[in-house]
Amino acid sequence: MASAPKDKAAKPAGSRIDQQMIRDLADLLNETGLTEIEWNEGALKVRVTKGGTVMAAAPMPAYAPAPAVSGGAAAPSAAASDDANHPGAVKSPMVGTVYVAPEPGAAAFVKVGDSVNAGQTVLIVEAMKTMNPITAPKGGRVARILIENQQPVEFGQVLLVIE
Repeated sequence: MASAPKDKAAKPAGSRIDQQMIRDLADLLNETGLTEIEWNEGALKVRVTKGGTVMAAAPMPAYAPAPAVSGGAAAPSAAASDDANHPGAVKSPMVGTVYVAPEPGAAAFVKVGDSVNAGQTVLIVEAMKTMNPITAPKGGRVARILIENQQPVEFGQVLLVIE
């Protein structure tokens, strides 16, 4: 019994690794799709990273639709630039997964050609298991929908365009 307190006293209080905290951070990485997370408390700094093919696989969907567009490689980049600068561009306010309908099997919030009102929910972006409604910044007609259901999206990515 005398040796147990000695072992604890030999370690400085800040040098103990909280394995459960590291497991919780790793679970958070998996739940959110992030590849790195860092946590600080006083002098303690913990960084958990997830390697593998996650980062390599993420860009693949972005390149897959390009060949389906006719008009060459210059057309998609010019169109993407125009969409990003369009006053009716609806951009993702966060990194997450986009959903076009309120629940699986339900009709989409909007389709190309639909009229929308300012403030109307047009999509949902899920981030950290929270469903965030994305609303139309202005009224008008949905000209283009640039994403697919359950697609990962980045902060600032144009999701759809309202004219």
